[in-house]
Amino acid sequence: MTVFRLSPAVADAFPDTLVALITATGLRSHEPWPHTTAAVEELEQQLADGAWQPADENDPRIEAWHTAYRAFGTNPRRIRPSVDALGRRLAKKGALPRINPAVDSYNALSVRHGLPAGAFDLDHVTGDVDIRHADGTETFTPLGEPDTTENPKPGEIIYADTTGVLTRHWNHRDAHRTRVTEDSTHVTFILETLHATLDGDVLKVAAEELQGLLIPHAEQTAVHYLSPAHDQATV
Repeated sequence: MTVFRLSPAVADAFPDTLVALITATGLRSHEPWPHTTAAVEELEQQLADGAWQPADENDPRIEAWHTAYRAFGTNPRRIRPSVDALGRRLAKKGALPRINPAVDSYNALSVRHGLPAGAFDLDHVTGDVDIRHADGTETFTPLGEPDTTENPKPGEIIYADTTGVLTRHWNHRDAHRTRVTEDSTHVTFILETLHATLDGDVLKVAAEELQGLLIPHAEQTAVHYLSPAHDQATV
């Protein structure tokens, strides 16, 4: 079991935070996921038809993350929140990247709902996970760069376990160590908003949709939420 915690300092700085933790055990990513394939293709077709477009930095959902990034010392136009970067890529190329069914599922729901999303392979997480401010001594190896080591800046918000940083700049980029691959069988997926008062219902709908995509391909799924009022969850 892994405990996810929202630190008091982060809760105080961002009191309307809501994080959904969607956990799947016995995940089977080597089989076809037709519902995910259809969801991704439908999104791309809607974009091509002009019926829908991803949220940009002028959208309140994205603007809130830009404001948060600036608050902890990150320039959001150089280092973008994940949903912002993914939406820009989709708008430019007309297609989402195809990684594996689990990652493709949360990418589609991230851009559809304008919410940052990510995931950790829990078999490679050590101890518990805290959403907290970095002290600058932590180490991070970026996804896809196993030979690179970085140190977050003091005050930057990170996800961290007892070994190191799982995500820098709150949700900009995940770590290589806990990346989700086709072989990952025990995964926690994450969806986030800084404006639960406005977007909490959207986040819960997105969490239910993601769980729905996972259920046919997992032995068990569960959804938990983190907020300043409920600052820890065991997954």
